[in-house]
Amino acid sequence: MKILLANPRGFCAGVNMAIECLDEAIRRCGSNIYVYHEIVHNKYVVDRFTKQGVTFIDDLSEAPNGSILLYSAHGVSPEIRRQAAERNLMTIDATCPLVTKVHLEAIKFAKEHFNIILIGHEGHDEVIGTMGEAPESITLVESPEDVDSLQFGSDDRLAYLTQTTLSVSEAEAIIGRLKARYPHIKAPPKADICYATTNRQDAVSLLAPKSDVVIVLGSQNSSNSRRLMELGREHTGKAYLIDSVSELPLAEFTGSETVLITAGASAPEVVVQETIDFFVSRFSATVESVVVREEHVHFNLPKELRELPVMR
Repeated sequence: MKILLANPRGFCAGVNMAIECLDEAIRRCGSNIYVYHEIVHNKYVVDRFTKQGVTFIDDLSEAPNGSILLYSAHGVSPEIRRQAAERNLMTIDATCPLVTKVHLEAIKFAKEHFNIILIGHEGHDEVIGTMGEAPESITLVESPEDVDSLQFGSDDRLAYLTQTTLSVSEAEAIIGRLKARYPHIKAPPKADICYATTNRQDAVSLLAPKSDVVIVLGSQNSSNSRRLMELGREHTGKAYLIDSVSELPLAEFTGSETVLITAGASAPEVVVQETIDFFVSRFSATVESVVVREEHVHFNLPKELRELPVMR
């Protein structure tokens, strides 16, 4: 058996920043910290912080007045920020800057009286936060068919934005339908799908045709990880999204000559290495690391965190 190890894979700059944020907050303030939603969509990461004493919440009422609250990488709506201020919570914003960019675009388009079409998945934390910036101005679409049911006319001012973790081809199909129906629709100044999502999808698109089966390390609620699995399945017919080696469908690897391993942008490298070690031990697999694109993006920790004193 041969393993093709995709590069880039795993943590993106936004996920790195969010996790470093929480690690540093614990170092400075102790682990009695609340996080609004999962810090990133990954079970391994969330479990690690939970064991340290961090509490993940979906309702701000679960955080005592005056406590420390960290916003996840996916961003939050102005309403959540207002509620946090009302409860006198000390907030640390670990929102990915690329998500913040989409929020700012939504605010700008709304102020200019555009009707905003947001391309994304209903219920995703990032979509909820973005829509909260201008709920009266934003309409969510999830598919090209949704575009056909839009009620806007040719004279309406229209703009579109996208969730940062979509499948590139999925987004392009919807954007194409939007432009065909509304040729005057305004695009964001720069594409919203993040560099890491695009790079990981490009790596799978290039390497999956050379593989018999694709393994994506990541959690089921990770949008970008699911897109990688779907892309791998398009090319091979066999692709699996797993949190750890314990979830491997072993019967599927009998007779497999080449296995592509990658990881979603919120999956830690430790689970990748554990999976590789298993294949080397169980199947005497060899490993070929393939670099499709290099990444050198880094985001600084938020100012409010850097200014916190360290506990003594």
